[in-house]
Amino acid sequence: MTTTLASAVKPRAEDSFAISFAPLSLEEIYAKSDDPANGAVVIMSGVVRNQTDGKPVIALEYQAYEPMALRIFYQIAADIRLSTSDVNRVVIHHRTGRLQVGEISVLVAVGCPHRSEAFEACQYAIDTLKHNAPIWKKEHWQDGSSSWVSIGACETSTQNC
Repeated sequence: MTTTLASAVKPRAEDSFAISFAPLSLEEIYAKSDDPANGAVVIMSGVVRNQTDGKPVIALEYQAYEPMALRIFYQIAADIRLSTSDVNRVVIHHRTGRLQVGEISVLVAVGCPHRSEAFEACQYAIDTLKHNAPIWKKEHWQDGSSSWVSIGACETSTQNC
């Protein structure tokens, strides 16, 4: 699958995409991805962890350029449907603002008739989002310092961004 933004892609009514300051709800995302034709719903939950490369993290701060990020989300769903025609639902919600350790930063869910397609599509969605969406992460360290994590760093490092 490849992501291109050659033309404006409109979201499907059955899908759900959001950038939100409010906390994300697993139950809400599951409900949005559920469909009677699903045999599987795969949900990926990104959570603020307490360290990066052994350095203690106390919080993360996310900022996004929302109009472009949403267009990327729409394109991800369109790409998934081009490669897997029987996808029933695609849900991508991302938080912004300051999040504490343990809080959910991103939820991606895909509902399909079969689990293998749901897993593949969900992994494609989160990987593509991490590399293409204009969403930036600032790590706040226990020692009081902070640093922005570059989107490009995810592509060139072995670190799990």
